[in-house]
Amino acid sequence: MSFLANPFLPARWFKLPERLEDGDAAPAQNALANLMDPFGVGRAAIDYWRDGVERSILYWDVMRERGNQYLEHMEQTKPNVLGFKTEVLVDGRTLARPTNYELLRVLPPEGVHIDPAKRPFVVVDPRAGHGPGIGGFKPDSEIGVALKAGHPCYFIGFLPYPEPGQTVEDVVEAEVEFLRHVIARHPDITEKPMVVGNCQAGWQLMMAAALEPDVFGPILIAGAPLSYWAGERGKAPMRYTAGMAGGSWSTALTSDLGNGWFDGAWLVQNFERLNPANTYWKKQYHLYANVDTETTRYLEFERWWGGHVVLGGDEIQYIVDNLFVGNRLSTAQLVTQDGRRIDLRNLRSPVVVFCSRGDDITPPPQALGWIRDLYEGEEDIVANEQTIIYCLHDTTGHLGIFVSGSVSRKEHSEFTANMDYIDVMPPGLYETTISRASEREDAELIERDYLLEFSPRDFDELDKDVQHRPEDDRRFATVARISEINLGFYRLYMQPWVRAMVTPESARLMRRMHPIRLGYRLMSDRNPLTVLLPTMAQMVRDNRHEVTEDNPFRTLETLVSDQIVSNLNGFRDLRDGATETAFLALYGQPLLQAAVGLYGDAHVHRRRPGAEPEHRRFIAHRQQSLREKASQGGAPEAIVRSIIYVLGGAPATDERNFKRLRASRAKLDSQVSLCEFKRLVREQFFILKLDRDKALATLPGLLEGESNEALDRHLQQLTQVFAASGALSENGAERFEQIKMLFDQARQKPKAISKASSASVNSDTAQAGAKRAAPAKRTGTKPRPKR
Repeated sequence: MSFLANPFLPARWFKLPERLEDGDAAPAQNALANLMDPFGVGRAAIDYWRDGVERSILYWDVMRERGNQYLEHMEQTKPNVLGFKTEVLVDGRTLARPTNYELLRVLPPEGVHIDPAKRPFVVVDPRAGHGPGIGGFKPDSEIGVALKAGHPCYFIGFLPYPEPGQTVEDVVEAEVEFLRHVIARHPDITEKPMVVGNCQAGWQLMMAAALEPDVFGPILIAGAPLSYWAGERGKAPMRYTAGMAGGSWSTALTSDLGNGWFDGAWLVQNFERLNPANTYWKKQYHLYANVDTETTRYLEFERWWGGHVVLGGDEIQYIVDNLFVGNRLSTAQLVTQDGRRIDLRNLRSPVVVFCSRGDDITPPPQALGWIRDLYEGEEDIVANEQTIIYCLHDTTGHLGIFVSGSVSRKEHSEFTANMDYIDVMPPGLYETTISRASEREDAELIERDYLLEFSPRDFDELDKDVQHRPEDDRRFATVARISEINLGFYRLYMQPWVRAMVTPESARLMRRMHPIRLGYRLMSDRNPLTVLLPTMAQMVRDNRHEVTEDNPFRTLETLVSDQIVSNLNGFRDLRDGATETAFLALYGQPLLQAAVGLYGDAHVHRRRPGAEPEHRRFIAHRQQSLREKASQGGAPEAIVRSIIYVLGGAPATDERNFKRLRASRAKLDSQVSLCEFKRLVREQFFILKLDRDKALATLPGLLEGESNEALDRHLQQLTQVFAASGALSENGAERFEQIKMLFDQARQKPKAISKASSASVNSDTAQAGAKRAAPAKRTGTKPRPKR
């Protein structure tokens, strides 16, 4: 029987008689086992018990390794979990306004070739309780994808502790300075760097881009909350936290208890409470159930998840008051210390918003609601010359957006591959969809495994994901007012006493005794009770007896685990539902709203900035200016306008159309620089958008003076451009025929030539010129030229 080899019981206890240890010993053992346990239940139970004991020892040894890893990681001066080698280029502590951020150059792994002519790629990691490195955590990551594509890569990380007096605005200015340094390192590249901001880094980058738009190329924000009041009822529990805590006074209290520092472990604890089933059971059980194969992956992730950092008290208070509670970023209400308004409408770079319906930390309404907060409609986006693209994943969680290898190989690979296309896309609101190339009929025209398509969207379609409720705005505005009142009371009556009692030693002890931090320390080699674990774990590994999946007790274990998860999920749903109900009832009270001066207020200080009269005048002036430009320009404007008009006939666009645009730019390279080409694309799109009839009617005038041979070359060029990725759609082909007719109207008529003497030739030529100069009579037929 298998239990005879149990390493925890002496072998002599189960030693068989000598006659059973000969060649026929096995049949004798099986016969005895079948006689004593005819259904095999006992043997299955003993096998499962032995496997359970071994897994338990291995599990606790992994916990010990996790604790040792945590202590080693936290004792480093510059801890991070990047999976790539780097070198420091700029230390933020040396800037005029010092910060704990730094700019790193990512060194390409062996065998990876970097193309110096390609656009730089910059990843900014979130500082929301954890340390840096998640954006380059493993080969299949945001950085890994960009390196494989040949882009020079840079990483903006941070140190565990902030600089004295550091503010959010200091960090924003540091990131701008880092990008200027990246641009200076690539003077021959005209495109600005593509910048990726994960989670908290996303809204921070948007602030920087609103203040200094000229240093940013395309911006990808992954799982980044920008509209904090938004959310679908029943699926956004974190947005009620401030209201149920009475505002941001608790943040100030926690910072004061930390002697001016806010421990990021508190933020991590808030994240973990969102999903108690995963935090308290599922994650740990998955390791226990698969301890033979999951150890490495688990420890790699825990190295980042347990790498807690510290934020400055002023920083976290600014974030909570202005963003989480005040929601001032998406409504252009933030003003810097030197008087500059942070208005996201100032962005001139395309913005890609990547979010997921499975994300309970940054649900789609919070990732996309800022678009609705700022703009009245898609026409307003176009008028501001902005390109906004959003991509909705169906299932992945918050961390999966920038950690999952499958997401990196699919979504992030496509975003990276199409960044040049995104950079020249006309202004507007688009949604992306990704399809597998092998499942399409036109697979031979697609260069990679997936195809990224862009479909125009309007605000009615956007509202299906944002689900805006005006009555909820008044509730959250009430929370903001009460938060200001409670914070004022705390600062007046409690803060002086708290600060007087706190010392650096007590603050350090409080951080060390945080439940999350303490859990790592207790299960490490510094705890003498773990001294036997390494020896016992090695014994198990040397003589492992893993139970098979068909063991009935292993199946029962899985069923029990699923039931525990179901119960914890039920508790979460009950808790979140009760919290939401209490929040809506409490802050929906007219008496409470009136007490803070909000009852009956139609705007509740969330007035959309796009509705301001001066902004309307700006849009009207811009539209009039573009209408006047419809008849200005030459052949480059005519060609680009023709391309946009023909390609605009399709309901969606993708990278194959970018091939056409790129081919067009190659044809115009001798006349138009890359920056000028981008300006042409956007300007001609606006002209067609504002008045398509006038844009087409003035097209022949743009070609005036071009010879017939030049016009033939232009038409041949357009034909090659449109054929770059297959045949045009039926609508596109019809539009191309219309363009050909407009080009023919610009053709020069053949000059009149006579075979008489030179005098008569001159006379006839003069008469012909006079006839062409005179207005033609409307006789219903066109005058035929002389032959």
